[in-house]
Amino acid sequence: MNFQNKSANKLGLWSAVLASVFSITYIVGQLGEWFGLLGSAGGPESASTPLGIVVLLTPSLFLGSSFLILMVCIHYYAAEDRKIWSHIGLIFATIYTVLISINYYVQLTLVLPHMIQGEIESIKFLLFTPFDSFLYSVDILGYSFMSLATLFSAFAFTGPGLEKTIRRFLIANGRILPFIALQNYYHPMIWVASLWAITFPGSTISLAVFIRRNSKSFYSRQPG
Repeated sequence: MNFQNKSANKLGLWSAVLASVFSITYIVGQLGEWFGLLGSAGGPESASTPLGIVVLLTPSLFLGSSFLILMVCIHYYAAEDRKIWSHIGLIFATIYTVLISINYYVQLTLVLPHMIQGEIESIKFLLFTPFDSFLYSVDILGYSFMSLATLFSAFAFTGPGLEKTIRRFLIANGRILPFIALQNYYHPMIWVASLWAITFPGSTISLAVFIRRNSKSFYSRQPG
């Protein structure tokens, strides 16, 4: 697999870098939330405070678009006989992005102002309560589709070395799917699902390095 288009090199690199930054920012915020540093009671079952919503969902909202653009770039440069895998991954990534973008935008622009004003009765149905709310179920559905996206797109990478590393991270992120999708039935599954904090940024950082290396190789071959 070779990134040999100037525009796609730039888009692929920046989207991989941004996806890494947004995911790591979220991870740090989530750890702060679980340790009770953002005003909640702490732990994975506590509802977020207004501060927690801003800290956690702002980078998560932008993560959706950056991940989707990254998947577009992967599909664009997948080998012809491998495009079926990257195409399926792109479709699942699109579903993920739509679901989580609606969810987080609603939280940030509708639920958050109501929480700040101390009036939540009219928007109770939209409150984001772990394991016990409509939009939490939408959220884990979205991240289930993300896992499917990474799982299928992994098969677009067939080479050794760094491509093998990318493939392993993408597959690992796909394999946590059951623990993401079914955690409402058994809450401790969230601890296995939390391996996303390793598998996802591992995937995007590896992709950023891979695209960067390919970019240098591409430009070194250009005349002049």
